[in-house]
Amino acid sequence: MIINQYSDYIVYVDESGDHGLATIDENHPVFVLAFCIVNKSIYTHQISPVLQEFKFRHFGHDQIILHEAAIRKDKGSFSFLKSRELKETFQCELSEIILATPFTLVATVIMKTTYKARYLSPANPYHVALGYGLERVFYYLCEMNAVSAPTHIIFEKRGKKEDAELELEFRRVCAGGNFKEHRLPFEIIFADKKSNSSGLQLAGLLARPVGIKALRPNKPNRAFDVIEKKFYRDERSRYLGRGLKVFP
Repeated sequence: MIINQYSDYIVYVDESGDHGLATIDENHPVFVLAFCIVNKSIYTHQISPVLQEFKFRHFGHDQIILHEAAIRKDKGSFSFLKSRELKETFQCELSEIILATPFTLVATVIMKTTYKARYLSPANPYHVALGYGLERVFYYLCEMNAVSAPTHIIFEKRGKKEDAELELEFRRVCAGGNFKEHRLPFEIIFADKKSNSSGLQLAGLLARPVGIKALRPNKPNRAFDVIEKKFYRDERSRYLGRGLKVFP
């Protein structure tokens, strides 16, 4: 009998916005870190196949990497989306995939202007977002009875220095540097930017709409309306503070 030494879940992480505070983009003064929590069986049998089918249908092959910014700006392999009709079809299909796919979202939004003004020596927004996100991923996995074995958290590589700083902070949080001083059973994995990972691509489609909604809560946001249904929620079905942390 083979005993599973790892969790039944895997987590993919992507970001939106610049986490720096030296200069803040007035048009997008937020940093978002999105954690996409997926059951491995669902990932293997549902998510990967449906994204491959989507790519085959629109590109004829599955080597395309779905980048939110490139899709939004109709760049590179997505230049055919300059046709309004084709773009509407493409985006509707992606929305249907996200809506139909069983996964759970945890996201942290750092409102950078407010954050910088409030603290004399503000910490790295990426690290702040990471801490809040890992805590909430842990709470969710506790509810799923999935904390007795390690869970891998997948990040996209950003650079040698940035990755080293992230790993140090990740290990600090997991060693007990979190709100309730829990030891978090997580392991960090860095994926190459060219990695054709369905999980990372899915996470990459989630972060920006969450940030836009935080910036302009009263403006219609079709992408967020779909994503909203995926947030981790409490026993009263509330996701603010649970699946979505906006700070400060």
